[in-house]
Amino acid sequence: MQGMAQKKKNEKVLDFIERVGNQLPHPYILFLWLCLILALISLACSMAGVSVVNPTNGETVLAKSLISKDGLIWLLENLLSNFQGFSPLGLVLAMQIAIGFSEKVALLTTAMRRAILGVPLWALTATVLFLGINGSIASEASIIVVPALAAAAFESVGMHPVAGLLAGYAATNAGFTACVIVAGTDVLLSGVTESAAQMIDPSMTVNATCNWYFMFVSVFTLTAVGVFVNKKFIVPRLGTYDPADGEGVDAVESSSEITPVQAKALRAAGIFSILYILLFAILVIPSGGMLRAEDGSILNGPFIKGLVPILMIYFILVGVVYGVKAGTIKNSSDVPMRMAQALEGMTGYIVLVFVIAQFINMFSYTNLGMIIAVKSADALQAAGFTGIPLMLFFILLCCVVNLFMTSGSGKWYIFAPILVPMMMMLGYSPAFAQIIYRIGDSTTNAITPIYPYIPIAIGMAKKYDKNFGMGSLISMMLPYSIAFLIVWVIQMIVWVLFNLPLGPGVSVFL
Repeated sequence: MQGMAQKKKNEKVLDFIERVGNQLPHPYILFLWLCLILALISLACSMAGVSVVNPTNGETVLAKSLISKDGLIWLLENLLSNFQGFSPLGLVLAMQIAIGFSEKVALLTTAMRRAILGVPLWALTATVLFLGINGSIASEASIIVVPALAAAAFESVGMHPVAGLLAGYAATNAGFTACVIVAGTDVLLSGVTESAAQMIDPSMTVNATCNWYFMFVSVFTLTAVGVFVNKKFIVPRLGTYDPADGEGVDAVESSSEITPVQAKALRAAGIFSILYILLFAILVIPSGGMLRAEDGSILNGPFIKGLVPILMIYFILVGVVYGVKAGTIKNSSDVPMRMAQALEGMTGYIVLVFVIAQFINMFSYTNLGMIIAVKSADALQAAGFTGIPLMLFFILLCCVVNLFMTSGSGKWYIFAPILVPMMMMLGYSPAFAQIIYRIGDSTTNAITPIYPYIPIAIGMAKKYDKNFGMGSLISMMLPYSIAFLIVWVIQMIVWVLFNLPLGPGVSVFL
């Protein structure tokens, strides 16, 4: 009885968050208001002379007002470039062309139906989460690819597609920093960590593999807890899926049987996929491979940097192979026509991106993001916490700051010169300080309202549920974020108590 009461209480909290969130104005209007509020705050901070010292270079950073001559000139000169330079826009449109094309020629639906025949439902959810968490290999492209594929997979077995979409979105965002292999994130962060560590010990080196063991295990612990959250919180809240609730999503065949023509087309697509993988294996695996870096590494080479175009080309070509064999592509003009159809639902996103790009760039111009981060880090240092309380406090601090400043590397440039030396003075390794930061930086990605991929996630969900809004997304991401945070903290404590290796030759303590 007590468990049921607690469950109802939790549902009421999530219902309240969803209800309040969905009553917010349209995201476009919301961001206009945020721009105005930001302008007023920047004026107040500028008049008060608010400033911080950038721990990276020692320069004084002043709060800059948007309501000033300089602010107005900056806005007029950068209004268009803010929009044109908004990098997620190009990524979203490019991947939508490719994935949407594969969807329009019926490849994704058929492939998902074939892939999951006889697979237990728990395995489907676990697979989505596992792939999504490892999606950082493909950088931010996974945030678009995995949720879209997960929705199609869930729909093809009669499950609520939004449940799959949410699982994919949670995995690619809240679990972004975890991966079974060393990824670009490890390379980027370790370089900053090494520079910070050398403030204490000039001979200190920090390798990109320093967190590998911890993050490898994290993939499986997060996958397990994600399956639990999806089953206990998300699926019951969504209820039974009705295609009529969506906005123009194509009806899905009720039968799970695949026709002989579809089976033949899938075989052709499979053969092409194998050949495509072999081609890039030849270009990457040999020591002198064309797509390796000049130093012979893969992580710093053209293969990793060009992974998004490689994926985009793959989805288009494999879609063409399938479409020709299945008869969904009759002639060459069908290809651009299907691509255009894939972008038909993107106009609202493009309009929204215009104001989001202004807000994010305005926030950067005012220096408020850096001021918030540095002030928070200073407060942590002044608090004088040690041991596990210090770790927990800093994780929560990163979680909060991440709601306002979503660039992971940008925050680490600010926090590393403070946290890494502090942890080293207490006997902890720089690699462990980096672990603490990565936990806090990752878990709240899925619930920050200023995250540039929230509109595309909402747009995808509206295909299946026209009433789905920002409140719906945040309320359903909250259980994932909390669960991922809890399991990661527990895992961190276990590593500390048993002094387990964080990576090859690296432990928690110095």
